[in-house]
Amino acid sequence: MNRKIAIDPVTRVEGHGKVTLHLDEHNRVKEARFHIVEFRGFESFVKGHPYWEAPLLVQRLCGICPVSHHLAAGKAVDQIVGVDPENLPPTATKIRRLLHYAQVFQSHATHFFYLASPDLLFGVDAPAEKRNIMEVAVANRELALKGIQMRKFGQELIQAIAGKKVHGVSVTPGGVHKGLSKEERYFFLDGKTIPSVYTMIEWSLEMVQFLKDYRREHLPWMDEFASFPSNHLGLVSEGGAHELYDGKLRVVGAEGTRVINDQADSTYQNILSEATEPWTYLKFPYLKSLGREKGWSRVGPLARLNVCDFIPTPLAEKERQLFKALTSDKPNNHSMHTHIARMIEVLHCAELMKEVLEDETLDQGELVRQGEMRNVGIGVIEAPRGTLIHHYEVDDNGMITRCNLIVSTTHNNEAMNRAVRWVAEKVLDGKPEITEGLLNQVETAIRTFDPCLSCATHALGQMPLKVSLFDSEERLLHEKTRG
Repeated sequence: MNRKIAIDPVTRVEGHGKVTLHLDEHNRVKEARFHIVEFRGFESFVKGHPYWEAPLLVQRLCGICPVSHHLAAGKAVDQIVGVDPENLPPTATKIRRLLHYAQVFQSHATHFFYLASPDLLFGVDAPAEKRNIMEVAVANRELALKGIQMRKFGQELIQAIAGKKVHGVSVTPGGVHKGLSKEERYFFLDGKTIPSVYTMIEWSLEMVQFLKDYRREHLPWMDEFASFPSNHLGLVSEGGAHELYDGKLRVVGAEGTRVINDQADSTYQNILSEATEPWTYLKFPYLKSLGREKGWSRVGPLARLNVCDFIPTPLAEKERQLFKALTSDKPNNHSMHTHIARMIEVLHCAELMKEVLEDETLDQGELVRQGEMRNVGIGVIEAPRGTLIHHYEVDDNGMITRCNLIVSTTHNNEAMNRAVRWVAEKVLDGKPEITEGLLNQVETAIRTFDPCLSCATHALGQMPLKVSLFDSEERLLHEKTRG
C-alpha cells in the first residue's frame, strides 16, 4: 500500500509551508516535496502604482527582512530616475550600506539564536516543547542573552536610520531621506545605553568559535547531514570580494568550476529562467546555460562564502580561510555548515558597521541625486537569505507596468526540496514507522536555509504543526496536530 505523509506546516521558519513524503508499499521514498501553499501576489498589485511607491510597498512582503526589499526596490527606482549605483551620493551609499549591514546582522542573529539553536543544543529527538528560545535560555543563559542583545543592536540601528525597527523608510529615489548625526552614531559606539559595536564584534567572534567547537564535537552529523552537491550563486565586488550591497553575479559549481563569471546584475534575465510545478506556488530558478536539471543553485551565507575570493574585513577573512580549509578550499556543500557561514557573516557585518559608524561624514554632503528618467529599473542585493532581484518597468507617466521579484528562498527552492528528499531517503526509507525524530530532521534540513516563505510567495499563514497520513487511495489513516 502506498502512503503519503504530510508535515503541515513546517515550524520555526518565517511563513507557511508543508512537506509531503510519498512512500511505496515497501515504505521506500518515491517522492519528497516542499510545498508553499499560500499566495498573495505582490507582483500584480504593485502594478499601476507610481514607481516611487515601490520601496514602501514591497517591504510589506515581510516583517523579518523588510530592509532588503526596501533597498532592492530602492536600487531599482534609482535607475528609473537615472541614477546608477556608482552615481549615488557617497553619503547616501554609506547610509544604505549601514542599514543593510544592520539588517543582515539582526536577521542572522534572529535565525541562529531563536530558530536554529534549539536544533543544535537539544538535538532532533528532543520533544517539541523543548525546542524553543525559552529552553535555550534555561540551558545556556549567556548564549541566549547575547543573542537577544545582538538582535536588539541591529534593530536599534535600523530604527535610527529608517525611523522604525520594522517597515521604516530610508530610501528615496536617487538617495536617502536623512544622514546619521554624531549623537546617533555615538549611541552605538560608546556602549553607555546598549552594548557597543565593539562588543558586537567580540560576541560575534565568540559565536563563530561556539559553532566551530560544536562542529568538532558533533561529527559526522555536521558534515554529513543533508549534504549534497550544488551550484552556488552570489554577488562579488572588485577582485572577487564578498559583497552584500552591490556587485556582479558569480556562480561556481559543486567542484569549484566558474559557471558564471562576474556578470552585471542587470543581465540576470540572460542568465536565469524560472520553472513552475503544479504542487507549489514557489518557482524554481535555474541557469539557462545548464538547463532545469543541472542549473539550480544555492544562495545565502554558504553560497556567498563559496563564490567569493576573500572577505574585505580582517577578522571575518581569517575565519573564512579556516572555513574554506574544512573542504580543502573547494566549495562547501554541507548544509549544516551554513550555520557557521552565517555567523562569519555576522562577524563581517559587525566589522563593517564599526567602519561606517566611525565615519564623521555621515551627516554631511548631498543625500539625493536625479538624472534622466528611464522606463526600466533592476535592483539586486544580497539579502540575509541570499540573492534578491527586483525588476520594475514603468510607462512614460512613471506608473509601474511590470514587476518581477526573485527572492532568496525562491533560488533555494530546489535545494530545499533535495534536502527534504535526502532526509527522507536516509532516515525514513524502508522503515515501518514515522517517528517524531524523522519529522524534526526534515524541518532541521529546511531550517539550514533560513527560508522566508512570505517573501518567496508573498503569503501569510498560521503556524500549528499538522501531520496527516494517507493511503494510496488518498484516504486519511491518521492525523496528529501539535500546537
